Amino acid sequence: MKQMKTSLKQAGLFAVLVAALMLPAGPAIAHHGFADYDMTRQLTVSGKVRAFQWTNPHTWLWLDVPNGKGGTTLYAFEGMSPNYLGRRGWTRESLKPGDQITVNFFPFKDPKKKGGTLAFAKKPNGEEFNNFVPAGAK
Repeated sequence: MKQMKTSLKQAGLFAVLVAALMLPAGPAIAHHGFADYDMTRQLTVSGKVRAFQWTNPHTWLWLDVPNGKGGTTLYAFEGMSPNYLGRRGWTRESLKPGDQITVNFFPFKDPKKKGGTLAFAKKPNGEEFNNFVPAGAK
């Protein structure tokens, strides 16, 4: 009987340990979705690069977009990882502060947020930077 109680305690401890190890998987799975974005719409804006963050797990592009009132509105665009973008020809120097670019993106579902997930960016000289949608695709 004592051995059975010990086995049950060990099984219970094992179950708790497995559950604890699996908890971080939930946010990781959710993290790789596009739930925050309206993937049925693509929008385009032009502006000046404020910053391009070449960071893991995702890159971020910050763009000052003219707001029609003499100022600018800051837009934020999530990009793929540096590793992914690097295999597609991007570098940390692809977009520099002050660069004038046009961005095609899938917008945030929350209309209060400006920006979304980047589809592609294009410089005035025609140079294109594909995130995950070929330039020109709609």
